[in-house]
Amino acid sequence: MFSSEMRVVIVGAGVGGLTLALLLRRQGVAAEVVEQAPELREAGAAIALAANATRVLRHLGLGDDLARLSTQPAAVIHRDGRDGHLVSAHRMGRWYRRAFGAPFYGLHRAGLQQLLAGAWEQGHLHLGCRVDALQERGQAMTVHCASGAVFDADLVVGADGVHSQVRSWVTGGDHEPVYSGTSGFRGLVPADQLPDLPDPGALQFWMGRGAHLLHYPIDRGRLINFLAVLEGPARWTAPAWMEVAAPGAHLEAFTGWHPAVAQMLTAVPQSPRWGLFALPPLARWCRGPVVLLGDAAHAMLPHQGQGANQAIEDAAVLAAELGAATDLAAALRRYEDRRKARTRQVQAASWAASAALHLAGGRALQARDAYLAQLPQRLAWIHGHNVLAEGCAPIPSVRYSRPA
Repeated sequence: MFSSEMRVVIVGAGVGGLTLALLLRRQGVAAEVVEQAPELREAGAAIALAANATRVLRHLGLGDDLARLSTQPAAVIHRDGRDGHLVSAHRMGRWYRRAFGAPFYGLHRAGLQQLLAGAWEQGHLHLGCRVDALQERGQAMTVHCASGAVFDADLVVGADGVHSQVRSWVTGGDHEPVYSGTSGFRGLVPADQLPDLPDPGALQFWMGRGAHLLHYPIDRGRLINFLAVLEGPARWTAPAWMEVAAPGAHLEAFTGWHPAVAQMLTAVPQSPRWGLFALPPLARWCRGPVVLLGDAAHAMLPHQGQGANQAIEDAAVLAAELGAATDLAAALRRYEDRRKARTRQVQAASWAASAALHLAGGRALQARDAYLAQLPQRLAWIHGHNVLAEGCAPIPSVRYSRPA
């Protein structure tokens, strides 16, 4: 068994890092969580949690509090962006829970992070600790923070996101996220400002040539969270993944679309433009007693809504492997082996969705619409996956390939 005296340092107090800390605590291990931000304030307005993640959070005893903070979409709907006609519609709610064994939720991202942090011991959460260096000391590690804080660890977990410092140590620094050729604009709109929006209680995609709009309700349906995705710019030259765009830049790709689309996009001030990046598959996730988790290992495009969900799955698998371990190195290899194939498939599905949502016509569009007509069955391998149980179903191949 994993020794309760093992010193664990988790770098990053995001969804994945905090979930792992809580899961390890159930096994008697009190990890130290270090976070570079001086306060917990997650980027991004909202987050969608599918059954593959909510079952893990319910396992941690957070189900009631999570339900209180969340909104369950009534359906998942795909529409033509221009005239708004239904391409597919599938109910969610109770049906989704029965089909996949746990609920689907939309909620404020900051609310989820605060829920997880509130369940963790504040004495073991160290804010304002940006990791500057990792130093090997025999079979152990020393974590050095810019604040001057130093932590000795038998295991370091890099849950520090797409810009991971820990990943640089594991891979040698030669693996960086790749720009997808698409960008997005985000917003939160009061539902009562969207009188033209059909089915405001649903998770909806509006699809069209070169762009799509995704939105879903949060805050008991009082707010609508949206992500508008468009192709371009051809190259991303900004030093950060976010830049101020010219006024109206988020509207150009949606000219002539359904009135509800323009209404949503103009209801709130234009956000910065977010470049959409993904991390190419890594050859390895661990080096010595250092291992990666979540976006640090497999940052993906948002089009399957699985970034945080896969980080939660990672946490469950890593905690389980550590809990049964007599050999730390072997446990880390098993964790990597169990997670690589699945996360690569979800990454591929996210790339595929980006292209499929932007089709203009032809046979590819017909194939996509036929796929969407069977969406619950097609996505069962993602949403129905249970990392808490043995013998999960094998992962199928993905229909659409990554766009050129």
